[in-house]
Amino acid sequence: MGKAGTKGVSRADREGQIIDVAVEEFGAHGYAGVSVAAVAGRAGISKPLIYSYFESKDGLYLACVHRVGGLLVEAVAAARSRSGTTGHALDTLSAIFTAVEGCRHAWSVLYDPALPPAGEMRDAVNHYRGRLAAMGAAGATGLLTHSGHDDALDHQLLNHVWQYAVTAVMRWWSEHPDQSSADMTARCARLLTALGAG
Repeated sequence: MGKAGTKGVSRADREGQIIDVAVEEFGAHGYAGVSVAAVAGRAGISKPLIYSYFESKDGLYLACVHRVGGLLVEAVAAARSRSGTTGHALDTLSAIFTAVEGCRHAWSVLYDPALPPAGEMRDAVNHYRGRLAAMGAAGATGLLTHSGHDDALDHQLLNHVWQYAVTAVMRWWSEHPDQSSADMTARCARLLTALGAG
């Protein structure tokens, strides 16, 4: 990520550049492991500039949550729209991979276990997680209903498995940065085909 700089850059563009850097920092080190000074240093700007834009570390993190949360929700919603009510697993995974190709730490920002348990940041994270979970649950329900299965506990279990599977896949990807979104889509296609769930 290049330095944000301060000359000849509009405020909106500069804010976007700062958020890009902050997403990488928060995603790599967690909320608790990042300081405003570290983000400023990495972005090549002053701490006061970050405070003037975002007011606090929490404000900066909140901006990151809105950036990555919106990105992921939009990608999954578009995949569900293309796939119909069953929301095919591979389409959803491929959409997530493509959306975060240039922002590999997006998932980690939204699913950071070190976040404070309450407050505006937690509320924002829960909002986006809730929207993603609801789409996953709808996809699981659609898949089972389409197959003639209407047991509510089956639906609950499949949704539970799906949520953990996506998180596991995204964590694995973060540990294998050499894998492109296309690589990951092809890899998951092979696994889902082997499992009979493609």
